[in-house]
Amino acid sequence: MLPPLLKKAREGGDFDGRDAALATELVYGTLRRQGTYDAIIAACVDRPLREVDPPVLDVLALGAHQLLGTRIPSHAAVSASVELARVVLGDGRAKFVNAVLRKIARQDLDAWVAQVAPPYDEDPEDHLAVVHSHPRWVVSALWDSLGGGRAGIEDLLEADNERPEVTSSPAPAAPPPRSSPRPPRPCRDAGRRTPCGWRRAASPAPSRR
Repeated sequence: MLPPLLKKAREGGDFDGRDAALATELVYGTLRRQGTYDAIIAACVDRPLREVDPPVLDVLALGAHQLLGTRIPSHAAVSASVELARVVLGDGRAKFVNAVLRKIARQDLDAWVAQVAPPYDEDPEDHLAVVHSHPRWVVSALWDSLGGGRAGIEDLLEADNERPEVTSSPAPAAPPPRSSPRPPRPCRDAGRRTPCGWRRAASPAPSRR
């Protein structure tokens, strides 16, 4: 869904290549760390996340990624997110977004993870789910398949969160067109045009009795 939207924006002159790259990182980066950001946001609001309107939660997650997962200055991340909320959601919700993001901006990602993730010794799977932003059932299934101790599963989860490298390769050259066989040369046989080599016996002329 995102690539066609970015292409349309660039064709309209609204985006350049850097804008498209930033939008791509914000969307995919937020999705990669959604589980971690949800836990952090939950620690900064006064209600369960299920009671926060989904559009508001989306803006908060985008803002959290800018604050904790990019090099965008904190004041710029908060300002841009609040302005987005104001335009899309209205002034009242923008104030709520501003208050939550200012709390998030007080600590970096490592400090927040240390605060919101349950201790590994008490609940290993839930700890890894929050730290590495994977659903608990995915952590459990991967760990069962992999076996072994903590190091192996953490390496796997970290690798799964790596930004994919963008690679390109030239499109393979089209194969040369296959030459079609020359059609058989027509010739006359018994008064009818037939392909040479396909000798067709002449039919006797019908009798006129």
